[in-house]
Amino acid sequence: MDTNKILDTYLNYKESSISGRYINYQSISPILKKWKSIFNVTELGRSENNLPINLITIGTGKKKILLWSQMHGNESTTTRAVFDLLNLLNDTNNSLSTQVLKECTLYIVPMLNPDGSNAYTRANYRNVDLNRDAQVLTQKESQIFKKLVDFVNPLIAFNLHGQRTIFSVGNTNKSAIVSFLSPASNPKRSITESRKKGMQIIAEMNNSLQQVIPNSVGRYDDGFNLNCTGDTLENRGITTILFEAGHYPNDYERETTRKWIYLSLVTSIYFISKNIIDGSQYERYFDIPENGKCFNDIIIRNYDNFSNKTDIAIQYKEILIGGKLLFKPYIIDIQPKITNFGHLEFNASVVKINLNEKNEYLKINNEIDIIKINDKEFSVFPIKH
Repeated sequence: MDTNKILDTYLNYKESSISGRYINYQSISPILKKWKSIFNVTELGRSENNLPINLITIGTGKKKILLWSQMHGNESTTTRAVFDLLNLLNDTNNSLSTQVLKECTLYIVPMLNPDGSNAYTRANYRNVDLNRDAQVLTQKESQIFKKLVDFVNPLIAFNLHGQRTIFSVGNTNKSAIVSFLSPASNPKRSITESRKKGMQIIAEMNNSLQQVIPNSVGRYDDGFNLNCTGDTLENRGITTILFEAGHYPNDYERETTRKWIYLSLVTSIYFISKNIIDGSQYERYFDIPENGKCFNDIIIRNYDNFSNKTDIAIQYKEILIGGKLLFKPYIIDIQPKITNFGHLEFNASVVKINLNEKNEYLKINNEIDIIKINDKEFSVFPIKH
């Protein structure tokens, strides 16, 4: 499928009713209600705080694909991209949609952790990370998901997540805008036949993404932890692909990254629909550089901290206050020379910078209330180029 053709029609399918980082169950509930008259929308069960966990089923094909998003409640980019994908699949005049739905059946959980989504937290209502609960299954959400996997027995499973702004492509100054992983199935991280199939599909998505965001795709670390969902599924022989929606320049709302995740989803399901997934050419997966952690949100070089010239690294904390998501800047590192890259950088030897309205010695973990740049005051964050 032509990458440019997919992107040329993207705005036709982008779900306009949801945008930004804070997407909770109330955000998607009206869309689910709309889809009930078109798709098969069912309630799988209830979360720990009694919110519905829904499943959307679409397609008639033999190739079963299971997708789930917002297992971590504060990772919503893939959820938005999933609804964009559903709009595409609902277009009966689109040959791609017709092909996919003839060959595949998609089982989509748009929000596995609705309680976490409401609170904008990684964990669920009981403060449990569902992505570390795959073996003991202590939480209702985990139990519901396990039953779904057993019922579907998917050919391919898509585990949809978001990652922090710290991640780079290798040790370069390129942000990992999208990252993928074929999870390990055992402590030796063996390249099993199941993993090869995932690697084959990831290589196809990478080929498409390189055309539009070159050198900005990363490969997530495959350290094995059987408590993680992807590792558990691979341990069962179910081909699983981890998607990580990362940071595009100035895109703290992840609306541009949303488009690249949409492209990845469309590319992959179309590829699955058209091809035998046998792990052929899986080696191309290893052409993708492994993720580094080489970025901070802001780095200020040569800052005068009470006559000590230092570099200062600032990272945003995402805090939900009164239903609104705020980005609060905190100092996380102070060194004579910081080797990381900043998504935004200033040189205090060239630009007039003031981080210190209180006239106190700056320390790690200090919150920055105001940043003055050449006498222009910033108190609402993030600052963009």
